[in-house]
Amino acid sequence: MAKSGKSPKGKKITLNVAKNCIKITFDGRKRLDLSKMGITTFPKCILKLNDIDELDLSRNMLKRIPDSISKFQNLRWLDLHSNYIDKLPESIGQMTTLLYLNVSNNRLTTNGLPVELNQLKNIRTVNLGLNHLDSVPTTLGALKELHEVGLHDNLISAIPTSISKLPKLKKLNTKRNPFLQPEETDVFIDSIKRLENLYLVEAKDLCGPCLKKCQQARDKLNKIKSLAAATPKKPVFSNFIAPNSTAKESQEEWR
Repeated sequence: MAKSGKSPKGKKITLNVAKNCIKITFDGRKRLDLSKMGITTFPKCILKLNDIDELDLSRNMLKRIPDSISKFQNLRWLDLHSNYIDKLPESIGQMTTLLYLNVSNNRLTTNGLPVELNQLKNIRTVNLGLNHLDSVPTTLGALKELHEVGLHDNLISAIPTSISKLPKLKKLNTKRNPFLQPEETDVFIDSIKRLENLYLVEAKDLCGPCLKKCQQARDKLNKIKSLAAATPKKPVFSNFIAPNSTAKESQEEWR
């Protein structure tokens, strides 16, 4: 950003410019790509293109997202990463078709995330990494379709148990946060790892060779578990107070 008191004058996006930025994705979706265009103010003209499926406003200089963004009632994919956003509008909860939301590398605090996020019942991926969150939003625990959550490079000291209870969660990135009890956090992350498919049968239903293979696999697994239990604990660096400091310094580079 400019060093003077005045905000930089961003590129003006007209309706014609926006129309020329619409692309068709490989699966036939309409994506409006306005990334890396030096935009400082949300272009209201794009609200006339409310039939798009995907909107990319990443790597700009946006500070505010208006309530009117909820007019994109067909939107499945919203990318706002690498801006200067410190708050999301309450109306985002009305965008119930959203499957993907990326607001990483902004200036969001926990208070800047509205409760209405819990209305995004279909959302599968949420990336909140590289922000200023000091706690995990409780609203995430209500999003039962979540597959992936990014919370890396924040100021989070603990993960609530409601996250571990999400039935479809497969990936949780919590790296570079100042957790108070790192070892317990490792156990927590291990607890959300799930098998894609699990088939249960009784021993009597298996033929001899298959039963032997299963017993060998079980013995091998038990051996691995016993070795893991004997592994010494990781050292805790108590003086390493801000593990995300390096990542924070590179935010401008990302933008």
